[in-house]
Amino acid sequence: MRRVGGFPAHASNHTQPATDALLTLSGVHTHIGQYHILHGVDLVVPRGGLSVLLGRNGAGKTTTLRTIMGLWKASAGSITFDGRDITRLATPDIARAGIAYVPESMAVFSGLTVRENLHLAAIGGPMDAARLDWIFGFFPALKKFWNYPAGNLSGGQKQMVAIARAIVEPKKLLLVDEPTKGLAPAIIQSLIAAFRELKETDTTIVLVEQNFNFVRSLGDTVSVMDDGRVAHAGTMSALANDDKLQQRLLGLSLDSHQ
Repeated sequence: MRRVGGFPAHASNHTQPATDALLTLSGVHTHIGQYHILHGVDLVVPRGGLSVLLGRNGAGKTTTLRTIMGLWKASAGSITFDGRDITRLATPDIARAGIAYVPESMAVFSGLTVRENLHLAAIGGPMDAARLDWIFGFFPALKKFWNYPAGNLSGGQKQMVAIARAIVEPKKLLLVDEPTKGLAPAIIQSLIAAFRELKETDTTIVLVEQNFNFVRSLGDTVSVMDDGRVAHAGTMSALANDDKLQQRLLGLSLDSHQ
């Protein structure tokens, strides 16, 4: 079997048709208190590869991720993951089904060491040494600060901990909210390398991101949100190569944000 980063990799799913959906949102509405945030989201995430959610601030991207994860409950509609209706499941049950979530806030356990943060995420038992070595290859700072309290790390290093915690065990689906926000270019390059290798395993990724060059280099499919709905869905290459479509959907060209 081919190996990725020192541990066995499953065959890539990129050859599977787009109709092979791992995740489907159908007519999903979400209310947060008195506010109606999602207004009937229809979203299909193909199995394998990386799907991107784009849109202006306030379009509903983060709410979509949090609704998938069960942190906010859909008030109408359905969410199907790997053939199973997860709309009403509790967040721990959704996580056990094979979905990991990296919020924009990073949300590390500041009083625990880096090792303890990752150990808590290894719900299947002891952390796999080969997988840890693979993670350290992208984020060597984590090995250096292995026994340091996570709260003492820089913002970029905390983001590394948050992502490493999400992938310390293989997941079917990884939801990541703006991972490059505030990060140095060198760390962003490490993230790109990590996501590219994850795409070659059996992990499907949904990424919310405002760094357009970052998503253009990684994305396979893209959905553009506006006012709590999906306004456009297609391939990333089609959007990246169509300035008029970018202007219509986003009000800007991807090239205008380097």
